[in-house]
Amino acid sequence: MKMLVRSAVMIAAVAGSAAAQPMTMPGMAGGSSAADQEFAAGMTKMNNGMAGAPMTGNTDQDFVAMMIPHHQGAVDMAKTELKYGKDPELLALSREIIAAQDKEIAQMKRWQALHKPKS
Repeated sequence: MKMLVRSAVMIAAVAGSAAAQPMTMPGMAGGSSAADQEFAAGMTKMNNGMAGAPMTGNTDQDFVAMMIPHHQGAVDMAKTELKYGKDPELLALSREIIAAQDKEIAQMKRWQALHKPKS
């Protein structure tokens, strides 16, 4: 569990610095296709969601608050792959990602509902 929490904290730290960086990589045309634009929009939405997650000091609550937008980002990217991708293996993987991440998002939201921060 500690390793999972450490990973989530590292992801959040990287996401915060990544949000300040351009969304293109060396060699990319930089938003030249509809898929590129959807990927970039999804990354921005995910990074903003993770960076905007309220930090309560409760590791469990903070972990879930950051992981929900992270998982939603994976779902959004997989949907973009399904919309524009052609490779059968990656299309199948995208469907698996959507199913798994949607299930985990629902589980985390149920957990949040049962473990609301004490005021």
